[in-house]
Amino acid sequence: MAVLTFELPDGSTREVDVVQVLNAGYAGRSQEDVAAHVAELAELGVPGPSVTPALYPVSSYLARQTDRVEAQHARTSGEAEWALVVAPGGELLLTAACDHTDRDLEVYGVAWSKNAGPDVLARRAWLLADVASRLDELTLRAWVTHGDEESEIQNGTLAELLPPSYWVDVLRSRDALVPGTVLISGTIPMTPDVDQFADAWRVELADPATGDAIGLAYRVLRMSEPIG
Repeated sequence: MAVLTFELPDGSTREVDVVQVLNAGYAGRSQEDVAAHVAELAELGVPGPSVTPALYPVSSYLARQTDRVEAQHARTSGEAEWALVVAPGGELLLTAACDHTDRDLEVYGVAWSKNAGPDVLARRAWLLADVASRLDELTLRAWVTHGDEESEIQNGTLAELLPPSYWVDVLRSRDALVPGTVLISGTIPMTPDVDQFADAWRVELADPATGDAIGLAYRVLRMSEPIG
């Protein structure tokens, strides 16, 4: 079981024993745009979900706060996302996350690809209640590094994604809104001409109203070739 520790703006911390991790998919606020995206992926051989939005269970040990991700090959990449974390006592936290996904495995099954890499979470968080009134204004950005050059690959707002309240209702309806739950939001579009298969990823969730930002960054390290 993973244990995550989050620092809040007031300097206090919350320690969360992760009991379940759920990755949302096809979770854009406009489901018409999502349908078009599903059709585009189908042309690339990625199987579409039976319903949208989708929700994929991920092994709980894949929720990590780390600065390095080990990958088996060169075609893995991250996705800028927000994460909803249910802390002890049912307190709801919001933080930045990056879902590192195996793109080669994705063509065989999205659920499989989600379980082939970690969900990297930031070490800081906000109380969801403190930012609930301006969630759509929060920005979500990601950068990738190739060698010494960093390029922005994602830039949007939380208005593009289904809100945390939607997923809170889904979890509550399944009796799954329990301490230790981590839900990853789904992602925003990537810039088409930026290579996602990078040496490093950096994600930032920012609040323009306060100037505060929650970030994470990690290097992608290739594992050695198997013997046998």
